[in-house]
Amino acid sequence: MKLRFFFFLCLIAAAAIMSGCRTVPTETSQPPLGESRRIFSAGDLLIMGIGRANSRALVDFFLAHNADVDISKIRRLAAFYVAEARAEGVNPDVAFVQMCLETGFLRFGGLVTIDMNNFCGLGSIGPGQPGLSFPDEQTGVRAHVQHLKAYGSSEPLLGDLVDPRYRYVNPKGKSPDVHGLSGTWASDPGYGTKLEALLRRLYG
Repeated sequence: MKLRFFFFLCLIAAAAIMSGCRTVPTETSQPPLGESRRIFSAGDLLIMGIGRANSRALVDFFLAHNADVDISKIRRLAAFYVAEARAEGVNPDVAFVQMCLETGFLRFGGLVTIDMNNFCGLGSIGPGQPGLSFPDEQTGVRAHVQHLKAYGSSEPLLGDLVDPRYRYVNPKGKSPDVHGLSGTWASDPGYGTKLEALLRRLYG
């Protein structure tokens, strides 16, 4: 009798576990950001990290701010940012939203133009120095990621150097989070706050 009862309890427990593992097909079962939502924390502001969003989520975020963009281009860029950032241990979410801020969601309008494949204003100082140009989108993304890593980490690059201005960031790792980019990467004292606002918007 006890054996039958124990077997019955095991069946109930197994059924409960299996029931708990099923995903209910609701709008919240798969958040649009690629991973489950959680409370925003200081860790989300770190330049080095794995991030939370996948490339599809980055595309959706971008399109919410500029629906007129070439969709194939932003899909490529999102995939490049995820791949290149993760290869160097950089938070792809931080790199991507910084690209959005620096380029005005690829509207540009300043010294840097879209054909330069310069997605973070590298070397853009004035009319005589509009910024660096890169041969293709992926190289431009890689240069951005490498420059961001120079600020966020003292660890050496894992890939071949393509950022001509990497050597100018000293000491390496001087700005571990986005707020440290205010007054260093950009002269704007509110630069880090703007990046944080974009990250919070990305994570919804």
